[in-house]
Amino acid sequence: MASVRPKARTIMLQGTASDVGKSIVTTALCRILKQDGWKVTPYKSQNMALNSYVTMDGKEIGRAQGVQAEACEIPATTDMNPILIKPMKEMNAQIVVHGKPYTQLSARDYRSEFLPFAKTTVVDALERLRAEYEVVVIEGAGSPAEINLKQNDIVNMNLAAWAEAPVLLVADIDRGGVFASLVGTLELLEPHERDRVKGFIINKFRGDLSLLQPGLDWLEERTGIPVVGVLPYLTNIDIEQEDSVVLDAYKGKALGDNEAYELDLAVIRYPRISNFTDIDALVAEQDVRVRYVQSLAELGTPDGIILPGTKNTLEDLRFLRESGLADAILTFIQDDGADGEACCTIVGICGGYQMLGQQLLDPHGVEGEAGSDAAGLGLLPLQTTFYAEKKTERVQGVIDCSHPQWSRGNGTPITGYEIHMGQTIRMDGKQEDVYPLFQMTDGEEGLTSVNGQVWGTYLHGIFHNDIFRRQWLNQMRIRKGLQPIEEIIPIADRQQMAFDRLAEETRKAMNIALIYEIAGLSERAAK
Repeated sequence: MASVRPKARTIMLQGTASDVGKSIVTTALCRILKQDGWKVTPYKSQNMALNSYVTMDGKEIGRAQGVQAEACEIPATTDMNPILIKPMKEMNAQIVVHGKPYTQLSARDYRSEFLPFAKTTVVDALERLRAEYEVVVIEGAGSPAEINLKQNDIVNMNLAAWAEAPVLLVADIDRGGVFASLVGTLELLEPHERDRVKGFIINKFRGDLSLLQPGLDWLEERTGIPVVGVLPYLTNIDIEQEDSVVLDAYKGKALGDNEAYELDLAVIRYPRISNFTDIDALVAEQDVRVRYVQSLAELGTPDGIILPGTKNTLEDLRFLRESGLADAILTFIQDDGADGEACCTIVGICGGYQMLGQQLLDPHGVEGEAGSDAAGLGLLPLQTTFYAEKKTERVQGVIDCSHPQWSRGNGTPITGYEIHMGQTIRMDGKQEDVYPLFQMTDGEEGLTSVNGQVWGTYLHGIFHNDIFRRQWLNQMRIRKGLQPIEEIIPIADRQQMAFDRLAEETRKAMNIALIYEIAGLSERAAK
């Protein structure tokens, strides 16, 4: 008789608030367990994010769980994030269940109509993971002490009970009030919930740890709960972030540490920006400075302007116009260099690609009121119509472009993923004004203008294609009279190195042996 695999052990990371670093600590713990020989998987029952990830079977989950799966070196599945909430309009969101759009609900209707029936979905997904893996590292959401939300909780303490999971409580010391937030959170928990908290993690610490020690001693004495680690404020880890709130730290600043940059790229940060991790591969290039800009004053005179993805193309197109950024982009198009060569490249990805077109039609009210059509920026001969059906798909193809700037790369493999609800076609009578960029398995994709100054694509992850990325950057270098750079930095290698560096820094700062004991994994000691 075949033996039955015991259920996987579980351990859960909850936070005293949003954006305290739960996702990055979860990623670190996933990597450490993987390094130590465990078959480990991440899990987050309900996620709210616009920065999503497409699984190999074309389903959509939170970006953080996709990245955590990569840290575990396993394929991501929808069981790792069975419910994804994608805000669309004020107080309204798209609800994605097991990777596919389920419905659109207001916050009130989500709590009253959906959550009472969501337990089965999240518990079934968790049980499948527990049957397949040895350890499940669970990430909570927000704070478990939001007493107005606890009745229908499916992501914090109720989930910890269903998962039989001990809890590590994460707090951000950089924002201040760390001891008050930890003790206050405990005070607002029910006794049985408080009993689940087995350790504290203090995150984003800067300074002399000896000066913090008296506070740590007081905290442990006051609560009877150990501090399992004090993580330093880590910079330039090169691990993709999920929530665009992380971009607030770069307001008015450039990303990365590229002080000797030669190319300046401005990424438009409109209010509903999504999948901004498309830009991460550019930040890693040492000749590039990347800036997120929200206003005309911040724009400056970049070498390239990128219109990234958006959850609501029509609303963010309106933002471009009202902020004056749309007019500025059109001015860059008209302002060629003295030799006739374009001096600034305009790039659109997904929703940004739609904005570059001539017309955007919303006959069914997918993004606004039915019939709320709009004129695009008019830089590519495209017409986009929004439909309720959503395309989520991993795709592959090759560069296949007759434009002289791109043709030298013809045949180079291209991979990416599509997440959009619009269907885009080339308008009649405009065939001679553009060149297709890629040949995918299902046809042509992407366009570039005749002078090469404007190009766009539906492909998220396009800059993660190493040869393509360097070819585009070299085009801008040549326009500026700079020599092209032949060295290519493989972004996949950088990501694996980043996971290992994160694990190394976490091992130094946390009592991994104690965490193993808390998780019931002491029978296999950390290496």
